[in-house]
Amino acid sequence: MDHDQDDQEELGRRERDILALERRGSPGPGAKERAIREELGLSPVRYYQLLNALLDDRRALAHDPVTVNRLRRVREERRGER
Repeated sequence: MDHDQDDQEELGRRERDILALERRGSPGPGAKERAIREELGLSPVRYYQLLNALLDDRRALAHDPVTVNRLRRVREERRGER
């Protein structure tokens, strides 16, 4: 995937909202899925597709390096378990 053109642009509102939701964490079971639907208007499946793509986007890394790096580590640990 070529991100050269994207590097000139900032993240869109939805992408920033997804990272903000991840940064915040969730208080209990079901709370995150509820927030995904109510706050972002996305299905959880679509949310995780977008989030996974964001983890490979340099704009996301520039916007919120702590959250993106944490989620990348989690993703790699899960891949290692499979």
